[in-house]
Amino acid sequence: MENLVIEPSFWRDRKVFMTGHTGFKGSWLTLWLHQMGAKVTGYALAPPTQPAIFTEARVESALAKHILGDIRDQDKLTQAIQQTAPNVVIHMAAQPLVRDSYLDPVGTYSSNVMGTVNLLEAVRHTPEVAAVLNITTDKCYENNEWVWGYRENEPMGGHDPYSSSKGCAELVSAAYRHSFLHEAGIALATARAGNVIGGGDWAKDRIIPDAMRAFMAKQPLKVRNPASIRPWQHVLEPLAGYLQLCQQLVEAPEYFSEGWNFGPGEEDAQPVSKLADIMVKSWGEHASWLPQGDNEQLHEAQYLKLDCAKAKTMLKWQPQWRLEYALQQSVAWYKAWHQGIDMNQFTLAQVADYQKQHQV
Repeated sequence: MENLVIEPSFWRDRKVFMTGHTGFKGSWLTLWLHQMGAKVTGYALAPPTQPAIFTEARVESALAKHILGDIRDQDKLTQAIQQTAPNVVIHMAAQPLVRDSYLDPVGTYSSNVMGTVNLLEAVRHTPEVAAVLNITTDKCYENNEWVWGYRENEPMGGHDPYSSSKGCAELVSAAYRHSFLHEAGIALATARAGNVIGGGDWAKDRIIPDAMRAFMAKQPLKVRNPASIRPWQHVLEPLAGYLQLCQQLVEAPEYFSEGWNFGPGEEDAQPVSKLADIMVKSWGEHASWLPQGDNEQLHEAQYLKLDCAKAKTMLKWQPQWRLEYALQQSVAWYKAWHQGIDMNQFTLAQVADYQKQHQV
């Protein structure tokens, strides 16, 4: 298990089925996989925002097949997976927003829980599949507002419908692993990452896109909870972990078929106010921010971080970009987009820059 790095040769011509490829993380991962020569089939709803990195970075051009579909449609999802006959399945499709889960709890549970059930049902009847990676979230843990990070063996929980639904998806994955997939010779892992940042995220109620929209409009960024601490990391950090984990699920499934944390270093669990300060400096041009009271008063965790010792020890995974550099790279992406630069090439250049550092 030495030198566990991302191996382009592993991914070359490998058939990958990815749900949620039109989203923020899915778009970045699709481009990275295509760059290494993987044959990626994507299954997802249309891009969730306008604009979206999927369209702005021309992600569809990186796909072997682009399928618009809902993971709640069991028949369509099963047919897509069986026709593709992939070797690796990466499940990213979800309702990903805490605040939206308060507005539509039924839709959140149906997507995040039954969508996972539908995927695993399809997988266990597709003999070509060797490995499945289910992407959940750090919010799947029962959060006690501890000052130390959560380990992979901590209890699942979740105060809000989104967090709870992801805890449920973890339990569903464990049940399918033990009841069906192990016997079928299919490795299944789950991956739990913190708050990711990076270019091309336009989701509402997220600090980076909120800041970029404000700065482009020459308005101050209004920050809802400046003191809230989150484990911030660039989107490429957990994606690197996902790729390393998928490689090992195929090569050594008996050691890696379980839950994994991918979070930043202790020093990058920072309050929202710190991000705002760095982004204002990086953007320049009279950018500013100010605190704003949250009139909705929905529950949000004030403190949450991960213990990633297992990934660092067993996968040799290490975060590469410190928070300030990650924010600078993120701001640079939006500035380039604002200036009309080719975002497919710009995004791939950031991937290449990260991967070069990752291999050192």
